[in-house]
Amino acid sequence: MADNDSSDIRILMFPWFAFGHMTPYLHLANKLAKKGFRITFAVPGKAINQLEPLNLFPDFVSFHPVTVPSVTGLPPGAETASDIPIFLSRFLAIAMDLTIDQLESLIKCISPKLIIFDAAHWIPQVARPLGIKTMCFNVISAASIAIVMVPARNIPTDRPITVEDLASPPPGYPSSTIVLRGKELRTLLFVTNPFGEGLTFHERITMAMKNSDVLVVRTCHEVEGNLCDYIGSQYQKRILLTGPVLPEESKSTLEERWSNWLAGFEPGSVVFCAFGSQIILEKTQFRELVSGFELTGLPFLMAVKPPAGTATIEEALPEGFEERVGGRGVVWGGWVQQPLILAHPSVGCFVSHCGFGSMWESLMSDCQIVLAPHLGDQILNTRLMADELKVAVEVEKEENGWISKENLSEAIRKVMDKDSEVGKLLKENHKKWREIINPKLMNEYIDKFVQSLHEVVR
Repeated sequence: MADNDSSDIRILMFPWFAFGHMTPYLHLANKLAKKGFRITFAVPGKAINQLEPLNLFPDFVSFHPVTVPSVTGLPPGAETASDIPIFLSRFLAIAMDLTIDQLESLIKCISPKLIIFDAAHWIPQVARPLGIKTMCFNVISAASIAIVMVPARNIPTDRPITVEDLASPPPGYPSSTIVLRGKELRTLLFVTNPFGEGLTFHERITMAMKNSDVLVVRTCHEVEGNLCDYIGSQYQKRILLTGPVLPEESKSTLEERWSNWLAGFEPGSVVFCAFGSQIILEKTQFRELVSGFELTGLPFLMAVKPPAGTATIEEALPEGFEERVGGRGVVWGGWVQQPLILAHPSVGCFVSHCGFGSMWESLMSDCQIVLAPHLGDQILNTRLMADELKVAVEVEKEENGWISKENLSEAIRKVMDKDSEVGKLLKENHKKWREIINPKLMNEYIDKFVQSLHEVVR
């Protein structure tokens, strides 16, 4: 299993305290453990229980609990981004920065040869005096980094930033299709929000990237090569790519409740919808989307958090909804096994927010893809999928960002109708890309990354 010359290389991983970061870091840890590397995975103690089942090599990957300090503004007991609304993230960043003493002690204890990190911009200054190399591993798309997290994106510091400051892509940005339009540009304003004490999000991430020894992006050259080259030229650093780092073939089985329910429908007929762990819809938008699924006439499974101001999914559903859809529609407020649901023969369409992990999972699935992005990076991922790769359709939004039930239903029908020319074209393109981004290619990316890793720590 292991590369003999990897067993003496200890790696410390310290991702941002969000499952959308910790999970892909752990998937990468599994790939490296398979090659014989020993990894210490430093994350909040509460997160370890959820991550442990994903650790496929416990003899090589060990968790180290990090105590998240209490911070004014952070709810008591909050340790990860899933515990808080997104607007409180700045306080979680302050708490992360206060763990520096814990990390320094851990580093001195385990003497890693390499630290892989993202949001803790101070890691390089801790590691460099000790002769330890650092890699800033970005788990968002190269498109998201290239359009906003590059030195050429001049963020004014002497005045409040406006949408007009962000209206044009930075100089040299290599895509005319992966862009934000109109009011979508407002979603970029988040990069100027405080993220920690005295730091904006933009300052924190660009500092982490500038000061690390190597930049790593979770993508493929076949999909985002021009954007990766641009990032490398901007930072004048070597860029390593890991591929999408999807989890190994799951040994677990789909929960009986879902396997039994899905078994009652024709192959490729069910629409599955999931919007990730952080998105909480407004109640009116939630009801509109639910009505949109009802309008399709197709069987559907919608897995989302209860909308804002409600404790349960049931209390938020439109009146008479459950009676009207009967057994063909389920709206679920808890966690589901997304990859296993996408792999089920009855599922034929995936409606997604196009977070980066879900983007790759949809690309590697057999499902038709409908995208309803909410945040800036999700919109850019959507443009990559819909406009560049041409494997998905984006739900048309109203001027104010509202998704109507009619537009959602129309987008789903467009890809699910057997006679739809759009659906046929997307299916052909999707098949082509799935053949390109195959397991063999994914393994080659990991092999190249491992080889480069050895070169970095020599």
